[in-house]
Amino acid sequence: MSTEELVYTVEDGIATLLLNRPDQRNAFTLTMIDAWERALRTAGADPEVKVVVLTGAGEGFCAGGDMDTVGDTGASGPLEQKNTLHLRIHKVARALEDLDKPVIAAINGVAVGAGLDMALMCDIRFAARSARMSEGYIRLGLVPGDGGAYFLPRLVGQSKALELLLGGEFVDAEEALRIGMVNRVVDDADLLGETYAFAAKIAARPSLPVGMIKRAVRSSDRLDMRTSLDLISSHMAVVMSTPEAQQAIDAVRSAVVRDKGRSAAATPPEGTEARRT
Repeated sequence: MSTEELVYTVEDGIATLLLNRPDQRNAFTLTMIDAWERALRTAGADPEVKVVVLTGAGEGFCAGGDMDTVGDTGASGPLEQKNTLHLRIHKVARALEDLDKPVIAAINGVAVGAGLDMALMCDIRFAARSARMSEGYIRLGLVPGDGGAYFLPRLVGQSKALELLLGGEFVDAEEALRIGMVNRVVDDADLLGETYAFAAKIAARPSLPVGMIKRAVRSSDRLDMRTSLDLISSHMAVVMSTPEAQQAIDAVRSAVVRDKGRSAAATPPEGTEARRT
């Protein structure tokens, strides 16, 4: 799956997608997009992969589309521009939508425009303290072409999303955390360590309920309450029949019985203290 522009590796149940154009702040080309989608599809089909981490090489996460390739608005007509976005670049969003395995973005530097959108469409976002983020499209007279108008309001609310999309200003990591754009902010040197530690925790969980939890949460904003409860009751019935769940439930029951036994042994029979006096 690896190419010069995107490096794909798997270790200890964690697949890493490393955007690898550090001299261009990892601005993506169409070749990188094709490799990106293939890597996500491969991770989804690989039973050894439990969780995916996305990050960038060097000092930037992703500066959006490379203006010399995908950003050349004068190179083609409106239909060609639409197809480049919808049939090529949007493949990543569709692949992520199909992926039941959690995806964590480790935002190690600047994330701008479509580069920020690529982080927003992940499930969880950890940011380095020096990271800076901006939708930025409006400064070029453009609309948020890679899902910013869809993903951002779901994280920060419509009003705040409009402020960021229409203003186009950068926000730092602490502000991104405050408004709910990212989950955690950590020191730059600790970003990958914190990200992989959390990824390892997920990788150690049973895969079936992890995927079902992601699916239930992702679908919750499209379902009414009754349908969502019906879906989760089906998920619960399935996972409770698995050996992993049965073993875990039995372990909890055994612990409860042991605790009750210890409590009973430590409590003197009723009236004992009175007889002693």
